[in-house]
Amino acid sequence: MSTPRTDIRRPEILPDILLCGASERTALVSPRIETPENGPVLSYAALREQVAALAATLQGWGVGRGDRVAFALPNGIEMVVLFLATTAAAATAAPLNPAYTRDEFRFSLSDIGTRAVIVPAGGGEAVRETVPAGALLIEATLTPDGSVRLERLSGHPGAAAHDRPATDDPALFLHTSGTTSRPKGVPLSHRNLIVSAANSVETYALTADDVALCVMPLFHIHGLVASTLSTFASGGTVVVPPRFSAGAFWPHVAAYEPTWYSAVPTIHQVLLARADADHAPRNSSLRFIRSSSAALAPATMQGLEDRFGCPVIEAYGMTEAAHQMASNPLPPGERRPGSVGRGTGVRVGIMDEAGTLLGPGVQGEVVIQGDNVTRGYHNNPEANAAAFTNGWFRTGDRGALDREGYLTLVGRLKELINRGGEKISPREVDEALLSHPAVAEAVSFGVPDEKYGEEVAAAVVLKIETSPADLTAHCEGRLAAFKVPKTIYVTREIPRTATGKIQRRRVAEAFHGQRSET
Repeated sequence: MSTPRTDIRRPEILPDILLCGASERTALVSPRIETPENGPVLSYAALREQVAALAATLQGWGVGRGDRVAFALPNGIEMVVLFLATTAAAATAAPLNPAYTRDEFRFSLSDIGTRAVIVPAGGGEAVRETVPAGALLIEATLTPDGSVRLERLSGHPGAAAHDRPATDDPALFLHTSGTTSRPKGVPLSHRNLIVSAANSVETYALTADDVALCVMPLFHIHGLVASTLSTFASGGTVVVPPRFSAGAFWPHVAAYEPTWYSAVPTIHQVLLARADADHAPRNSSLRFIRSSSAALAPATMQGLEDRFGCPVIEAYGMTEAAHQMASNPLPPGERRPGSVGRGTGVRVGIMDEAGTLLGPGVQGEVVIQGDNVTRGYHNNPEANAAAFTNGWFRTGDRGALDREGYLTLVGRLKELINRGGEKISPREVDEALLSHPAVAEAVSFGVPDEKYGEEVAAAVVLKIETSPADLTAHCEGRLAAFKVPKTIYVTREIPRTATGKIQRRRVAEAFHGQRSET
């Protein structure tokens, strides 16, 4: 393995991250699902050229500093190139989930204050119908050689812009997942994103020899920063299929020999469940697997390591921190199942409601500081007042630090179950259920109860047949009586967001009111 390049200074603006890669090296590959070896390939030189040309096109239509450009594009070369081109034009990129409904597009585009909307050629009908009056509607086409072409379909261009971005200008605008409230707009600066990418490079010892297989959507901070920007910052190669496909995953590994991939636990669980049927190799080009954006059960971590023959690194990230906040280390460092590791270039603390920092082993709210953290939510002073205390950002997660600085998360503060004054961590109940050999997935949540205020319930997906009564008995041997689920629903599928996150509030809404199966 090569050593990281030392002749490149950390870039100050996002498009200059491409200067970290040698011109002739492969920067980006976009394999097809059906024929993975035949996807377009771009070198760093070709990628830099495209980014500069498309930035000039956008500026020629009047897009510049203070403008926000929304995308509704699938994963691929178009998404990566146009994201970087928008930031090079000094505008802010706002990637959206292409699967949004019309109402979701209307909310997002209105909240963003969109100046331009970019859609794929021949697609994006829902977003086309919701483009705000006066905004530019732009169509992106990918040619067979990997070049992106733009066509302005409607809207009024302004005077040509010639702005160069500054390091503290906003580069990315995303919405929170809205797990416990209405989605909030999060502006992230060039500095935020560059620092987060650099922290990942250092944490995972990424070099120009590394190849990342990006299976997370690029409209989410996980795929955009962890898999893509961190790889560019190391001068390595990003392989980005149009979507995650379990059936295509191992053919992609065989074709491009990635050295790592990062994903939510749902994707890891799918790959593990299908491993034998898909003839997954027990040892491949992967030197590590990264897991983030949701809790990884220790049993799943062990199963991945046993089956795929490489270490699994659990990390902790969120949109407001430009993703990376904490991580377990690579071997020979100690990886602790159930912990998300130590701060990675980010200060991590535990705080009580009054704003006092707490000592090791004491539970409270996880707070962070660092140059990767957003300066505040978009047009939301109430949220900002609640989120920042004495220079610390309150994550909304409950956890504790040990004396070595390893962080263990208990759950979202608003998701804790309050049963008669006893605070119960849903994650603890999840892990008890997941330790049963019949359980593939488990999500616990609180439901209203006349006697205790809230009672514990859970939904499970099974691998093999068992009864809710058997699961209850299993939990009774692992949890205090007040934590044992009083109702367990057996289902074929647990509701998730587009990025694979579990929203306990939505799970509770989906199952509460059904007839008890216990």
